[in-house]
Amino acid sequence: MHKLVKKEQLSNKELQKLLQARENKEIDFTLIDVREPFEYEMQHIVKTDELLPTSTFNNWVHDLLKRKDENIILYCRSGNRSYQVQQILEQHGMKVGNLELGILDYTGKTAKGKFIS
Repeated sequence: MHKLVKKEQLSNKELQKLLQARENKEIDFTLIDVREPFEYEMQHIVKTDELLPTSTFNNWVHDLLKRKDENIILYCRSGNRSYQVQQILEQHGMKVGNLELGILDYTGKTAKGKFIS
């Protein structure tokens, strides 16, 4: 299970396993949605920890780069935007996972509503 959190491209099922393991306190990671707030409101993965829209990337990227030791998994609609963010973070020495096909392929628990931090 711990190997999954270090994997660069995660499948739908792998992320579901990781979320279950996190709920069981077997592993720790941060799940970040990089879509826009209106997309999050329409549908998001339950237990998403942060909403960091790519449209405001320059506002939050430097803070995220300070979290190099943290296990982070990104997702977006189709895996495209989160992959681009992943590549930039990896160029700065971070190991970050990406939900390969995004929320479009995700079959785990989702919800609607505004992000509440």
